[in-house]
Amino acid sequence: MRSHHAIKPRHFGLCGHCGLPATPHTLCRNCGYYKGRQVIDVLAKLDKKTRKKKEKELHEHEKDAAREGGAVSAEELSHR
Repeated sequence: MRSHHAIKPRHFGLCGHCGLPATPHTLCRNCGYYKGRQVIDVLAKLDKKTRKKKEKELHEHEKDAAREGGAVSAEELSHR
C-alpha cells in the first residue's frame, strides 16, 4: 500500500496585495483580495483591538512591498 506516494505537495504563490503565501485560484485569507480586487472585508467582523492590529500588519506589508520595488534611501537602510 503505497498510495501516499501519489500525493503531491501544495504549491503556494504570493498574494498580489499583501505578499503572503496563498493557494492559487483562491482569495487571500490574510487580506481578502483576489486578482487585485477586494472580495471580502476581513476587518469587518473583528473587534476593535484586533482590527487595529490587523490594519497595522496590512500597512506594514504594503510598505515592505513598496520598498522592494523602489530605491532604498539612506535613512531606510539605517533603520534596517
